[in-house]
Amino acid sequence: MNTEPKDLQSMLGKLGIEALNEMQNTAIEAITNKSEVVLLSPTGSGKTLAFLLPVIASLDLTIEEVQCLIVVPTRELAMQIEQVTRQLGSGIKVNAVYGGRAGYKDKVDLKHRPAVLVGTPGRVADHLRRKNFETAHIQTLILDEFDKSLEIGFETEMREIVQTLEAVNKKVLTSATLKVDLPAFVGLKNPLTLDYRESGKPQLKIVIVNSHDKDKQQALFKLLCQLGDQPGIVFLNFKESIQRVSDFL
Repeated sequence: MNTEPKDLQSMLGKLGIEALNEMQNTAIEAITNKSEVVLLSPTGSGKTLAFLLPVIASLDLTIEEVQCLIVVPTRELAMQIEQVTRQLGSGIKVNAVYGGRAGYKDKVDLKHRPAVLVGTPGRVADHLRRKNFETAHIQTLILDEFDKSLEIGFETEMREIVQTLEAVNKKVLTSATLKVDLPAFVGLKNPLTLDYRESGKPQLKIVIVNSHDKDKQQALFKLLCQLGDQPGIVFLNFKESIQRVSDFL
């Protein structure tokens, strides 16, 4: 990496991270030195940092154009990567584009070119068709959770994106599960595969609590009382329920 150790430690410190894990260190070295990398590692293991850090180190700050394109399956992941990149405090301009976001906001962001552009396949492909940003300087293409994008039905858009980016000389594909074969349209010739799926598998104890009540709030409350002060995450089916449950708790 071209990043000085003190700069790396400074960026990690802003995320509250003292040191990188084994997967991240290995992936950073591989992505830095290899042109084709397939990274397989469980959700939550730190894949985002594993590809962001070498990307940031490789950027040419004198070029005010998009140099790295990160394609993700969902807007939530796009927003997450955008946020993490900014939290690193590297000074690199990053923007996320995704379906459901007002088009005029994309145009404002793309008018002042980000060095790193993150987006969902449909929205990225649309911007490429409209020539809303230059592709001549995009040398790094990252397909994050690529299998999920394919499962959702974005193969046509992903194929279009890959074929449009003629200057790309580094390709990184990541997945937590690898439920599909590596797509031939990406054009990988001799990729280095890093497989951490087993080593990072969490040891979880699953307990199912059945509640026959239509409103699950009381059941949730009793469960949280049983858990005490242990940390937890509550997942909801509808975004409209988030505020209601939050107020209840």
